[in-house]
Amino acid sequence: MVIRLATGRDGAAVAEIYRPMVASTAISFEVDPPDEREMQRRIEETLSDFPWLVCEDRGRVIGYAYGTCHRVRAAYQWSVDTSVYVHPDFHRGGVGRGLYTSLFRVLGAQGFVNAYAGITLPNPRSVGLHEAMGFRPVGVYRKVGYKLGEWHDVGWWQLLLQPQPPTPRLPLNLRRIEDDPAWPGMLAAGLASIRAGRL
Repeated sequence: MVIRLATGRDGAAVAEIYRPMVASTAISFEVDPPDEREMQRRIEETLSDFPWLVCEDRGRVIGYAYGTCHRVRAAYQWSVDTSVYVHPDFHRGGVGRGLYTSLFRVLGAQGFVNAYAGITLPNPRSVGLHEAMGFRPVGVYRKVGYKLGEWHDVGWWQLLLQPQPPTPRLPLNLRRIEDDPAWPGMLAAGLASIRAGRL
């Protein structure tokens, strides 16, 4: 079991995990499942500034998590949106918690302060994971998205990645963090959660 930085070569595996969320649920508000090439593009585009991590079990990608820009205006640059997806065969095995643990270590090292997660409601499994990780609810967009024949609410949760400094430094580029001697430890931080979940 390993948690590592994703590459474009993970596009097919990531697309496979994400496809059912798009095709048959309202968990994702996309309606057309992205293919391997599109997921490759998203991974490579994200990695210019934010981490995209995958969890691999004996060579098979079983889950992924990533951060993205929360909003584009300058004052938002210390905030990041996060997402995590796990293959159904590995639900309740600590994979989501493990990926998030590693992701938050990296985001904190970069200098991000706030993490946000939007969850289509109802989704008790996702809400439970996020609140177990320390996220707190901050509001609900009522009937904001229409998919699969009905309108859906989206709840928003916030996690403080680190204390809010009076004068924050600019977040570091991901490549700068990869050069940090602590980088391997950041990636490995979530492995204990996965091992505990498999007991």
